[in-house]
Amino acid sequence: MSKEERHLVFKIDWLVLSFSCISYFTKNLDVSALSNAYVSGMKEDLNLYGNRLNYATSMYYVGYAIFQIPSNIVLTRLPAEYYLPAFEVMWGLFTLGTAFITSYNQLLVMRFFVGFTATACWVGNAHIVNSWYTRQELGKRNAIYGCVSPVGAMFAGYLQSAAYTNLSGNGGLAGWRWLFIICTIITIPCALIGVFFCPNVPDRTHSRWFTEREKQMAVDRLLKDGFAKTRGVGRSLFKRILGNWRIYVFFVVGNLFWMTPYPSGLPYTLWLASMPSKYSVPMINNLSTIANAGTIVSTMICGFYSDWRQNRWETILYGGILILVCNIVLLVWKVSDGAKFFAFISLGVANGPTNLIVPWLAEYMSHDLEARSASIAIVNVGWVVINCVVPLIAWPTASAPRYLGGYIWSTIMSVIEIILLPLPMILERQERKRGIDYTRTVLEENGIVAAGLD
Repeated sequence: MSKEERHLVFKIDWLVLSFSCISYFTKNLDVSALSNAYVSGMKEDLNLYGNRLNYATSMYYVGYAIFQIPSNIVLTRLPAEYYLPAFEVMWGLFTLGTAFITSYNQLLVMRFFVGFTATACWVGNAHIVNSWYTRQELGKRNAIYGCVSPVGAMFAGYLQSAAYTNLSGNGGLAGWRWLFIICTIITIPCALIGVFFCPNVPDRTHSRWFTEREKQMAVDRLLKDGFAKTRGVGRSLFKRILGNWRIYVFFVVGNLFWMTPYPSGLPYTLWLASMPSKYSVPMINNLSTIANAGTIVSTMICGFYSDWRQNRWETILYGGILILVCNIVLLVWKVSDGAKFFAFISLGVANGPTNLIVPWLAEYMSHDLEARSASIAIVNVGWVVINCVVPLIAWPTASAPRYLGGYIWSTIMSVIEIILLPLPMILERQERKRGIDYTRTVLEENGIVAAGLD
């Protein structure tokens, strides 16, 4: 890489990753606030007994699922530097509203609108991040972006501990209510950063921070790596998405991989909460961050390793095997607390490779920017729908902390995910044998290689 290109990539990192990570951080801060508030007094204040926490969580995902695909399609047409911050301000306001609710029904309404307005964040920023980098750069950048989720969850835990200890009763408000207020104070100013730093995608950027030469370089370096420019949104878009096997394969493989480490989240927290004589509320919040710390380390190692190896499947296979082992330990359940701690924390570590699903999909959809954006949203909608349904069936709060059905489900899905993992590579190899090579087509269309020349 030339000095000029290194300088360009450094500038892209600062602009693309700064806003994307800050935006994603505030989203995770606001989302994680619910589970932290639940174990810090919200359960008793709002009478959230039985499976009401599951329903409140599912209501968030209902709102989150409805607008994802339309949002990412619209994002390919509207200025991202205004579109994404506007939605961040809105979900910040609904987070603030959560601090003043007085009933379970009001909580359901607020969680729906927090989910609906937060829709644009993850899938929108994932589209931006995966539109600026070459194949040898995507793993590392997605790792950095992916680390924001556990960092946000960790920070929310520490924030709730501080609010519970120091602010409870101030202004006549419980500590859990102060958590939502503080989250809003952080979220709304962060949204304004996007107006100044979010650069949209390379061939549609109007960022003041890039020279005209740098804008052209950003486009050219991606074309040479087989990433096509915009093809436009029209009737053909649905055919380009739904007529491609990639969306179906990654929908299944990705969602199996994303959901099987589920016990590292709320089930882990509720297992700790089931032993109040051993773990106080601040201790639970602090112990919950250990799994998140493992996720951060694992995410960075896996991202760098996959770029170095120039493949994604090796690290995803490692994660799948570790997830299977941990779920088997928790399925058995009659093991020592140390073994359970190992399983819960290792599931957090196994979350690291899950961040490679999106760059893997982006590489397989490199020939079509709009279809790639929509595909990321479609795959993520699958995850959202699963999060609405599966916790209610397999992980009902009333079954905590044992969750026998949940661990049976996770173990079986872990086995299926490992079996299906080679499928994308097998199908692409068969496609090339039939003379279909999308990367080469992009190079030929832009005159980078001559048609028919090996």
